Amino acid sequence: MGKVAFLFSGQGTQHTGMGKSLCESSLAAKKVFDLADSIRPGTSKQCFEASKDELSLTVNTQPCAYCVDLAAAEALREAGIVPDVAAGFSLGEIAALTFCGVFTPKDGFSFVCQRGKFMNDAAEKTGGGMAAVLKLPDSKVEEICSHYKYVYPVNYNSPGQVSVAGDKEELPALCSEVAAEGGRAVPLAVSGAFHSPFMREAGENLKRALAEYNVNAPAIPVYSDCMASLYPKDSVAICENIVKQVSHPVLWRKILENMRGNGIDTYIETGPGKVLSGLVHRTLSDVKIYHVEDAETLRKTVSAIKQGGRC
Repeated sequence: MGKVAFLFSGQGTQHTGMGKSLCESSLAAKKVFDLADSIRPGTSKQCFEASKDELSLTVNTQPCAYCVDLAAAEALREAGIVPDVAAGFSLGEIAALTFCGVFTPKDGFSFVCQRGKFMNDAAEKTGGGMAAVLKLPDSKVEEICSHYKYVYPVNYNSPGQVSVAGDKEELPALCSEVAAEGGRAVPLAVSGAFHSPFMREAGENLKRALAEYNVNAPAIPVYSDCMASLYPKDSVAICENIVKQVSHPVLWRKILENMRGNGIDTYIETGPGKVLSGLVHRTLSDVKIYHVEDAETLRKTVSAIKQGGRC
């Protein structure tokens, strides 16, 4: 076996009960939830019992999904599996940074709670939306977006899949234009125009908040969503990337391609759902893909990795 990457899930696949069996089967995972409850009482109960509607509010999604992402990764570390590199999709990048030592566990959770609040506040003010554009080249999506004043390509997910974000009044016309070009546009059930200029105020608030935290150079290399290259080691540059991330595109396809070019052949998604696993499958060939979100997938992944000679 070559090298292993942990991929930390983003928003969108949250569901009632997420993380519960992880918490019950792994002491390391339980510590993640216990710490969250000490800072934001009721977080674990929200993960385990809240409705999907409640979990889909950004102010709730971010701390809850972060916990499941990090709990899955810590359960893997507890089992002796440590990645060579890591990356996180949007929200998942904060869990990745915490796992890799940029934030302390306490600071990582406190910060993600602030991030969720600031992004939720910005979404309520701007009223933006998002759509996934399928079956068109990136360049065509960029061209179509240029026809609109307030719509932007934001998440470069995989070949033939780019998410766009912007003004809700302009998105229907863009979706029609996508169809006329032979593509398909699917409106996303999100509360804001994330990773676009609509999140600029959230970034400004995060910049002020970060001044209260100590950040460290990553102990495990982490890929930056907005650069598609490794996070710098300088604390000022690290903070600049964290702030920039909320209002700039996620270059996920390029991250995966760069990882593969650097010898990563095994990818483990940590957190709810298998969205990132699907993006790996559509982007790369001749790689191994696993995911961990509960006790059963943890058991299967640990067994498979150890049988492959990595432990």
